[in-house]
Amino acid sequence: MRHRKDSRLPVVLLSRSTLAALFVCCQILAIGCAGNRKPAAPPTLSVPIERGIASWYGPKFNGKMTASGERYDMNAFTAAHLSLPFGTKIGVRNTRTGREVVVRVNDRGPYSRNRIIDLSYAAAKEVGVVGPGTASVEIYRIPEAGLPPRYTVQVGAFSETDKASAFQREMARLYPETVVNTDGTWSRVQIGAFDDRDRAESLRRELAAIGMPAVVVSAR
Repeated sequence: MRHRKDSRLPVVLLSRSTLAALFVCCQILAIGCAGNRKPAAPPTLSVPIERGIASWYGPKFNGKMTASGERYDMNAFTAAHLSLPFGTKIGVRNTRTGREVVVRVNDRGPYSRNRIIDLSYAAAKEVGVVGPGTASVEIYRIPEAGLPPRYTVQVGAFSETDKASAFQREMARLYPETVVNTDGTWSRVQIGAFDDRDRAESLRRELAAIGMPAVVVSAR
């Protein structure tokens, strides 16, 4: 009996070592597969509020006054946008590379056709726009700490307050909740304030059905 037990011992040891080897192989394969998976987007970058072409501006404008009254710093993570309130933090994602950056809006622009945002040099370098000069991007709202997201439907942006007010009065006939929000540079005509983006999108579609172009933007 002792001899039979001894003869089985190498078999048992071999099975355990084989299982250990298999376990190590599985771990290596799992690590390899995990390394090949695309990293998940940060939770704040969930639903884009805009999609379009980004460009950037750098040394030529460095130190000059921005529309917000700040001096442009090409090495800060800032951006120029046509309508988002100054101080708004947004995420910008390069749709080709997946690279992302968070910037603060402190200027107005871009004024080139078919572009939705001008990034500072530092932000453009981070997201991979400096080399090609432009890139297809998605813009995401970054919620303020401790505050739930809110949305509004923007139907117009005017550099002249009188025109914005006249348009607001016309829209208020159908939508009494229409207001004008101004930051001193742009007067934006907006309808409603929603905690649920789907409700804001529903209003946008309703406006589109009657031929009124609109966009859902952050209410903060």
